[in-house]
Amino acid sequence: MKFRVLLGLCASLLVLMACAGFGGGGVPATTEPTEAPIQPTAFPAPTAVPADTEIPPTPTEVPMPFELTSTVFAQGEPIPIKFSCKGEDISPPLAWGDPPAGTQSLVLIMDDPDAPGGTWVHWIVFNIPADVRELPEDMPAGMKFDDVAATFGKNSWGRSNYGGPCPPGGTHRYFFKLYALDTTMSLDESANKSQTLAAMEGHVLAEAELMGTYTR
Repeated sequence: MKFRVLLGLCASLLVLMACAGFGGGGVPATTEPTEAPIQPTAFPAPTAVPADTEIPPTPTEVPMPFELTSTVFAQGEPIPIKFSCKGEDISPPLAWGDPPAGTQSLVLIMDDPDAPGGTWVHWIVFNIPADVRELPEDMPAGMKFDDVAATFGKNSWGRSNYGGPCPPGGTHRYFFKLYALDTTMSLDESANKSQTLAAMEGHVLAEAELMGTYTR
């Protein structure tokens, strides 16, 4: 009887030893960590460094080229009837850019190379001051620019004024030619186109041209 009790106690002791991981090559039980895992230190997000403020460069003003334009017709386009002999027969507005350095005066000649009897001169204006950049609509003869009067030469009608397009028929071309001169003209209103061109000889620094058409 005592032997059975002793045998039972030994068996219980072996079971306890096996559960505790002793003897018999048993695998020790896994020990759960008793401390919480260390969390990685959170660093603040890097502060964005503002880029250097860029100030755009001041644009360089580009001067207008020495080109002749009008607000009432474009290159190669019809001239409105208002500026013809069938309309009000007044001069159209004209404008241009900076002439070359050294310009002393400007000359404007309007003519029609398609006229039946040869080129017909409609308008001559000379001694336009070099700093003038436009002629107004319906420019009067002797108009002054800062006390300097521009002079109208004699057209093919024998008049010192503007004469608008007035072809006998068909479509004609009308050329407005602006010349920059290195001198002023010692001519009066009796000067015609030939005399004006002769006085300009050797003094032209640049030329601008605008052509319009008119159909009758």
